Order: sequence, then structure tokens, then C-alpha cells
Amino acid sequence: MLRSLDIRDILIIDRLELAFQPGLNVLTGETGAGKSILLDSLGFVLGWRGRAELVRAGAEQGEVVAVFDLAPDHPARAVLDEAGLPAEDELILRRVNRSDGRKTAWINDRRASGEVLRQLSDTLVELHGQHDDRGLLNPRGHRALLDAYGGHDALRADVRETWAARRKAAAALDAATRALDEVRAEEDFLRHAVAELDALDPQPGEDAELDTRRRLMQAAERVRDDVMRAHQAVGRDGAEGAAGDALRWLEGAAATAEIEAIDAPVAALGRALIELGDALSGIESVLDALQFDPRELEQAEERLFEIRRLSRKHSLVPDDLAGFASDLRDRLAALDGGEQDLEDRRKALAKAEAAYDTAATALSEARRKAATGLDAAVMAELAPLKLDRAVFTTTMTEEAPGPEGRDAVAFTVATNPGAPSGPLNKIASGGELSRFLLALKVCLAGESSGLTMIFDEIDRGVGGATADAVGRRLESLARDGQVLVVTHSPQVAARGGHHWRVAKAVRDEATLSTVTPLDTPERVDEIARMLAGDTITDEARAAARALLGS
Repeated sequence: MLRSLDIRDILIIDRLELAFQPGLNVLTGETGAGKSILLDSLGFVLGWRGRAELVRAGAEQGEVVAVFDLAPDHPARAVLDEAGLPAEDELILRRVNRSDGRKTAWINDRRASGEVLRQLSDTLVELHGQHDDRGLLNPRGHRALLDAYGGHDALRADVRETWAARRKAAAALDAATRALDEVRAEEDFLRHAVAELDALDPQPGEDAELDTRRRLMQAAERVRDDVMRAHQAVGRDGAEGAAGDALRWLEGAAATAEIEAIDAPVAALGRALIELGDALSGIESVLDALQFDPRELEQAEERLFEIRRLSRKHSLVPDDLAGFASDLRDRLAALDGGEQDLEDRRKALAKAEAAYDTAATALSEARRKAATGLDAAVMAELAPLKLDRAVFTTTMTEEAPGPEGRDAVAFTVATNPGAPSGPLNKIASGGELSRFLLALKVCLAGESSGLTMIFDEIDRGVGGATADAVGRRLESLARDGQVLVVTHSPQVAARGGHHWRVAKAVRDEATLSTVTPLDTPERVDEIARMLAGDTITDEARAAARALLGS
């Protein structure tokens, strides 16, 4: 509910504070008094696109503050949460328009964009009038209005869920088809490459091992000769034999003559023989390693050549060939099992399409039933509004399937039996259009929970009993909510629970607009003015009292 509207330095308003109430709030005044400026100001703070320049002449900036009360389940809370803004029971919107054209907005004292304001406005305010393209006159919203009237939330949820499953299944089939087509295009390459790699079976690290082994075998003859010489120099015919002889001679000398000085060289030669023995064993191991079959060198060179040829062919380092072969085998396996996979995915898509078709058909049937009920309800409202010869029809045509079903919905009217029907704003005249919108809104009132409804001169072009019927329906709409009405009709104004008079005056050579809340005697005079004009007679006051008491 809109609780207050504070306007400063906007057009011909210098300072204005309005405290709105639940129920039917009416604003009256002479043409040009500034009633439209109030709506412009509210639209400005809600982020609507309107006049480019709003700042009052001579002021540096104009400012509008709107305060709304939010119920715990109000949909505006979801918008605030999505925007990362605090959601409280009181929502304060503030927007400033500077004289240089710059605009700045705050939501609960946090900077916000015009786009967030517009998203919030869709949950806060609903404007109806002859130039409204955001509400009932917009055919893009008719399907949602019909669904709200019919209570189709569960059916729509089923359609959206099955549509998402259908899209997912279709995307999976498309991806599998494209993948299989790509594999088929390279089938010959895959089979040849896999056979070639499987025949060679390269292993990670094998290239380095083969290269080392090949180099060793290539240098083996030269290395072996040097190692044999070392073996001879260290062995029995060399150092080991000489050291053994020296040790025996020293030990013999020590046994013949007790000479303590011989013990040290004997011990040293013993240690030297142990080290020489270790060296000889190592040299013999080297000699064993240098033993090779000449055919082994040839085989190593051939295998090394093949590994490197395939690495160049596939632009890989040799160690990656094994992993590459595994990937190719997987792609071949996908090719071999691809047809079965495609068939499985086709069946999954067919199942998803059947589920969507069932859900969409159920929603279409419910919409047709709701359309029949809505048409009857609107027609019942048209007679008291002096549109008893008009025909209201909710048309449904099939469109491309989507998350909201397969139905295009539009509200159409024919002003007389037998006349062609068409969109509301193309067929009906100004006064007729206003009454059509009101009748439709009365029937759809349930979907506007939590919204402040604004009717901008919706009673234009009607009077007498028809205006009274308009006022009664506005009063009914406001019974469980909040309705703001800008009106020139005394019959409508008399139905208001709260009444403001908009007037224009000249002060200090400046034209300013004022808005005054009216008590009962003042309401009598205002409605009398609306009935009689500038000169208010006793008869006009009596008629005004009669309207207020009816």
C-alpha cells in the first residue's frame, strides 16, 4: 500500500506531502490544476519513463519520496532480495532529478538503478487509463491475466517443468548427434591410428630408456676394451695379485722375525685387497652389462624410430602417445556404441515431448474453460456500464510451444453485435475503453493482491447512472486494498473513502499546485462544484449531499 508521497520542486509543485489511506482515494480538481503532475511524480519515483524535465523553474533539483507498507509475503521483497537490498516492512523510495538532467535513486537509503525501481513498481502499483500500455491494454500480459483468473499456477508449473526436461533431452540428443557425426567423419583415421598405436604399444618413459640403451650399445666395444684393461690392471695379473703377493711376503717375514713395525703395512694391505675385490666385482658387473646381441641394437633403433615417427605424426611428445592411444580408443568405442546411444536419447526426447504435450494440453483446456468464465463475468459487468450491446471475447490461438504452453491469448471486443472484434484500444472509443478496462479489472481483481491500483480519469466520457456504476465498481475494488482515482465525475468522487482537491494558485508571480485533504463539508462543496461549475448553488450542495449519502 502507498502510505505517503512527498514531492519537492517538481514542475509547479514546490512542496507537497500526501498521506494516502487504504480503500478508495479520489483526487479531483479543475483541468490543468496539476492532477497529472501527481501521477508524473509517482511515476518518476517508480522509475517509469516520462517527462525529461521535471525540476521546477528556478530550483536546483526536484525530489520525490514514496513510502509503501509491505506485507510479509509481498512480491516486492523478492525483487529487493535479488538486488541485494534490505527488505523491511516499510519501503522508502527516493529519487532526485537535478537541473542538469542527472537522476539518482535510493531504495531504503541504498543507491539503486532505475531498472530496479521499475521492477519494484510492477509489484507495487498498477496504472489503468486510456493511455496505459503497461497493464490491461498490453496483449503480452493477457495470458498471465487469464492464468491468474483461472488459478493455473500448478498447471503452469507442470508445463514449465516438462518444457525444461524437453529442452534438456533435445539438447542431449543434438550434442550426441553432432559428436557422432564428428567421429564418423574421422572413422578411417581413428581405426588406422588405433591399429598403428596398438601394434607399437608405446609406453611412457620408453623413448628415454631406448635412447640410453642404444647409446650404450653403440659405444659398447670401445667402452668394453677400456673396462677389460681396468679388469686386467686390478685383477690377479695386476694390482690384486701384486698386493696379495706383498701381503704373503710380509706375513712370512713377520712369522720368521718378530718385527712389530710389519703389522701396520700388513693391515693396510688387507684393507686394500678388500677394496680391490670390491672394485673387481664392480668392473665385472660392468662387463656383464656390456654384453649384448648385435640384433638387440638393431631392434632398439627400429623401435625408437617408430616411436619418434608416430610422435611427429600426431604432434605429440613420445611419452604422450600411450594416453593419446587411449583417447582414440574411447572415441572409437563411442562410434561403435553411438547408434544405440542415439536411439536411447531419441526415446528420452519422445518421452519428454509426450509429457510436455500432456501438460500443455491440460493447461490449454483449463485456459479455454477459464476464458469462457471470464467472458461471462465481463459481459455481466458490461450491462450496468451501459455496454450491454458490446461483446467481450477472450481469444486463444495456437503458437509455437514454449515454457508457458502453446496458447496465445488476447482480450478482444466488438462494440455492437455483428461488428468485427479487435484489440481493446483499437476498437473501443475513449469512454467505452475506460468502462471495458474497469469491467475487466473488476473480474480480475483477485490477481492484484498487494498492488495499489491507480485509475487515471477512467470515467472520462461517462456520466449519470453509468458514472455511478463506475464509482460503485471502483469502491468494490478498493474494499480489500487501495485504489487511487483521478476523476472529474462527481458520482465517482462521492464513492471515495478519502478525498483530495487539487488546485492551482499564483503566489509571488509563480504558479503553484496544491493538494488539500477534504473533510465532509469541504467534500460537499467540491462535489457541488463538480456538479454545478464555478457558481455553487444550494441545489448543487443538496445534490452533493445526496450523492455522498447514497
